[in-house]
Amino acid sequence: MARFDLVVIGAGPAGAAAAFTAARAGLRVALVDRRRFPRDKLCGGGFTGRSHRLFREIFGEDIPETLIETHRTASFHAHGEDLGTIEGIPPLHMTMRRQLDAELCRRALDAGAVDFTGRDVATLDPAGLVTLAGGESLGFDLLIGADGANSMVARRLYGAAFDRETIGFGLEVEAPARPDALTAPVRIDFGAAEWGYGWHFPKTCSSTIGVGGVLSRNPDMKAAMRAYLDRLGEDPDQPPKGQFLPFGDVRRVPGRGRVLLAGDAAGLVDPITGEGIALAMQSGTLAARACAAALTDRAPLTALPRYRRALRPMHRGLAQARAIRLMIFAKPLRGAFVRAFRGSGTLRHMYLRLLAGEIEYDDLTRTLVTRLPSFAVRALRGRRADA
Repeated sequence: MARFDLVVIGAGPAGAAAAFTAARAGLRVALVDRRRFPRDKLCGGGFTGRSHRLFREIFGEDIPETLIETHRTASFHAHGEDLGTIEGIPPLHMTMRRQLDAELCRRALDAGAVDFTGRDVATLDPAGLVTLAGGESLGFDLLIGADGANSMVARRLYGAAFDRETIGFGLEVEAPARPDALTAPVRIDFGAAEWGYGWHFPKTCSSTIGVGGVLSRNPDMKAAMRAYLDRLGEDPDQPPKGQFLPFGDVRRVPGRGRVLLAGDAAGLVDPITGEGIALAMQSGTLAARACAAALTDRAPLTALPRYRRALRPMHRGLAQARAIRLMIFAKPLRGAFVRAFRGSGTLRHMYLRLLAGEIEYDDLTRTLVTRLPSFAVRALRGRRADA
């Protein structure tokens, strides 16, 4: 049996960041993933300003320019209404997960993590043992589960990876690239699916188009996807790929005992912007630092409490996002949101600054609180008009 300080299961952004950080801290790390890299991954590929900053903080240099394309125009729509196009926005970067994740995984392995990619997990004993398909065993002091929304590690800990009443689900296609891919706006459609949104991210290699929303509120997500493709002038019969999306379905206690969860496995996806890559890299790094500190103190069971404390600002921001989500998607408030967003350049620019990582939800919440009286008036007027 091979023995490791830390086993990381899942080599996407959360797992790769965790393995890189832990290996750099001097831990003996095993990086496990059932797939070999490069591999495809359903994701819009929005690499926000926050992601850009975190990449530099974690890896010590800017992300290679070959991995991203940058847009400075965005168009917004909500529940079928055009909310306007904004030019000169903070940079929004686009990436392809196939190339990005391969780069992140390579960096983790180059930092010293031992390569167990392309190996499926047969059994997991949270007390300290992973058995791979084929029989090889990996002993560990600590483990980070970074294996996505349908996490095998979370299933082993809790019996289920997520709550079907609150989990999100997304469908996506890679349509042919359009001739104006470099200048076309990034498009966001609030309400393209119930309690969710649609996205069109133009890239020179393809047009990434998808819809995502709360699964329990979307009994026919395929119909929503066909309607969205048709709205964009794309072939509505393109076969989409699907993926569970934890839209703010946060695990308040992200792990148990010697096991920590990071990224999608911990429910760390923004329920409004859909941002997951930045939160994955950040949570993976925080989890690895907690593990390193706990092992330095020869107290591995303190890793989870350390990690929970480090996650408090992220959890607070996601709680604020879930509250704001009510203003966007709850039926009695939708009309007021559309009118407020369309009529307020401040709200639109704050949303874009949020994407860019220039502000946090604390800043947006303070602005919205000052606007609640006028928002309530808009909602009341809208209900009277409907009556």
